[in-house]
Amino acid sequence: MSVFHHLRAAFRHDPQPLLRVPSVIRAVGVPDAPIMLRPLAADDEEEWCEVRWRNDEWLSPWESGDPMHGPGISYNEWMQRLRADEQAGRGATFVIEHRMRIVGQISLGAICYGSMRTGTIGYWMDERCAGHGFAPLAVAMLADWAMHDDSGPRLHRLEIAMLPVNDRSRRVAEKVGAAYEGMRRAYMYVNGEWRDHRVYALLAGDAPRGFAARLMRGAA
Repeated sequence: MSVFHHLRAAFRHDPQPLLRVPSVIRAVGVPDAPIMLRPLAADDEEEWCEVRWRNDEWLSPWESGDPMHGPGISYNEWMQRLRADEQAGRGATFVIEHRMRIVGQISLGAICYGSMRTGTIGYWMDERCAGHGFAPLAVAMLADWAMHDDSGPRLHRLEIAMLPVNDRSRRVAEKVGAAYEGMRRAYMYVNGEWRDHRVYALLAGDAPRGFAARLMRGAA
């Protein structure tokens, strides 16, 4: 193959970058799963804000920020950005629901198509629901959609990055079977400074029969 053909393949746009975000994501192969995922919506503002701000002290040590210190945005403006990200195929954000109540959030972002097909996962949980296995199950459910479902972006690789001192997030990554790949220096801007992060990764081939089902088999 000529250099020209290599370059054409490298820069070719993905033919279908749009995400077909489902109205709900349930755990594949886990009929009695205690949680489900659904897209964060404008109607969630009151409940989402109550949960998020009630957990501010719990979550603030891990909160990323804007190193350029740009102006904040309203909830409605945030919704517009989320819908734009979905339409452009850049990412999707879901609430984690347990018994019809929001107990956390999980997102798929930084999607890269073409020859890499990668993305990153971020999540947080209500402190009241920590320790019940909801976070690793939510990661597994999102991985199943992002990697194996026809409506998802059919990614090959997902990364989870965390501060080295965030033991809870490390345990989530380990429970879902993500492989530790090392430390990235000054990876993300957190609490006013660029912080190193530990990086874990999932590959689509790690769980061809489903990450949620594998997680539940391991917990049995």
